[in-house]
Amino acid sequence: MKANKLKEIWSKGGCALNGWLSIPSAFSAEIMAAQGYDSIGIDLQHGIVDYQEAVGMLQAMRASDVTPLVRPAWLDPVHIMKALDAGAYGVICPMINGRAEAERLVSYVRYPPAGIRSYGPSRALISSGGGNYLGEADEEIVCFAMIETAEALDKLEEIATTPGLDGIYIGPADLTIGLTGKKYAPGFDREEPEVIEAIDRILKASHSAGIKAALHCGSAGYAARAAKWGFDLVTVSNDVRLLAGAVAASITSFRSIMTERENASGNTKGGY
Repeated sequence: MKANKLKEIWSKGGCALNGWLSIPSAFSAEIMAAQGYDSIGIDLQHGIVDYQEAVGMLQAMRASDVTPLVRPAWLDPVHIMKALDAGAYGVICPMINGRAEAERLVSYVRYPPAGIRSYGPSRALISSGGGNYLGEADEEIVCFAMIETAEALDKLEEIATTPGLDGIYIGPADLTIGLTGKKYAPGFDREEPEVIEAIDRILKASHSAGIKAALHCGSAGYAARAAKWGFDLVTVSNDVRLLAGAVAASITSFRSIMTERENASGNTKGGY
């Protein structure tokens, strides 16, 4: 079984850069995977992606040296085990609110005796390079619990110390809503003192428990700040936002150039 690139980066003290896929397209997944990310997550919770589409995306990503991750729709053994059997090298599970849920998550990811994952790694046996998948999967596959609610923050230490958990992944939008209600608009790259305090607390609790900390960011600049704070993995935006941003920037540039030309020529009729 080939090694997990994330674990190699972490063994050297580095911070991994993660991409995020919400568009149900093997071609867009292939494009994203070729850009130099260390890992890329496929979002089956909020993305417009179903299981069969996710399998095609995992296949397309295999051409690049990128670690494939999946966020399942929920804490459900069917969703999690099928994602792993399809070739995911890590799971980022949403809305983990206590030790019992964290233990269930770990059990779905690990084979007996550490967990209850059923053996049948259909595509994973091929995509991982074969070999001793049963003997090595528990060591290579990473398991992240998402902290997104006030309840989870209250039980942070018990979640972080769950045996078999590799890391905590912060979802800033839901965390902000959970802590402040509708006081602030949901989104990434938080600057509110109470949210920053919670993010810092999660970071420190994760490292105190000997596990990794990850943060979903909206921009490269904020992700770089998070890396300097000590985060082990940072996600920058997603394919939808990146595509929309690039298109908007292109259109804005075109309109601006054409307006300058019209003003210079005295043309006020509009149109191009």
